[in-house]
Amino acid sequence: MNPQFKQIDEIIKKAKNILIIQADNPDGDSLGSALALEQIIGDMGKNPMLYCGVEVPGYIRFLSGWDRISKQIPNKIDASIVVDTCTKLLLDQLESDPNKPWVFSKPIIVLDHHANVKCDIPNATIICNQPGFASTGELIYVMAKELGWPLNKTSLENLTQSILSDSLGLTSDSATSDTYRRIADMIDGGVNRAKLEEDRRALSKMQQSVFQYKARLIERTEFYGDDNEIGVVSIPEEELFTVGTLYNPAPLILNEITMVEGVKVGIALKRYRGKVTGAIRCTGECQIAHKLAESFGGGGHPYAAGFKIESNTINFGELKCDVISKAMELLKEEC
Repeated sequence: MNPQFKQIDEIIKKAKNILIIQADNPDGDSLGSALALEQIIGDMGKNPMLYCGVEVPGYIRFLSGWDRISKQIPNKIDASIVVDTCTKLLLDQLESDPNKPWVFSKPIIVLDHHANVKCDIPNATIICNQPGFASTGELIYVMAKELGWPLNKTSLENLTQSILSDSLGLTSDSATSDTYRRIADMIDGGVNRAKLEEDRRALSKMQQSVFQYKARLIERTEFYGDDNEIGVVSIPEEELFTVGTLYNPAPLILNEITMVEGVKVGIALKRYRGKVTGAIRCTGECQIAHKLAESFGGGGHPYAAGFKIESNTINFGELKCDVISKAMELLKEEC
């Protein structure tokens, strides 16, 4: 058995009130993992609590239980579990919360699967970052099986959704033969994958205003490279707090960009006051997303990654040029 799993099990068994923490960029993996842990820990007779410093994006609210997530940190915590990130850059809201000491005074378990990202979360007790898994949910499933934790249909459904989310429906290289076998085991455990897809489609439909906004994003997407291998779209702050509250603009447009003939890298740059974030997606032809993100202080998977730069003196035009130039450089080196 993985020795880290045993250490995690010991912390969970000693704790009663356990806070499950997502990063400030929740996605299908982090939400599915958090909800699965909530179910598992609850079935172990514990009191699980869900926290995320930002609102859950509309496009992943098809996962039942998202509305139990609070932006408030409780003042009674025995241990915490951070899912799907190991960097404090993605925990800004937690870092600035006055109740942060309640979290950092108790054991903190970090569960992640992103390669080449060094954990810098203060006072992390156990850092379990295993890039061999397609998602954090897959890591949780393997750990729960080894430790004999309860896995009912609800937890299995959430873990399945987390894997499908981060593996792009099992189409990315991150989905190994073991991943397929684990999905099969979950189906044997009662998961109806077809029903999960129906729920996702029914509850993640976009409003007409979002559909029209998507058209505007497509219109202003720019293409770079000798053969237009790089697609880039810039998203200003005012859009992030209008249409962006209904549907995250990055996943809304990046899938479309990577479907354009010849495109190998899609990049969405979000502009805030004093901050720029970048979301990167790559096709199967050339998976350099993690290397591009690392060049700007971020990280992630070869096919999906991101970064965040905070400064009151950011020159967005120069940064955009630097990102495009680095993407071109990596494409020439790696592809």
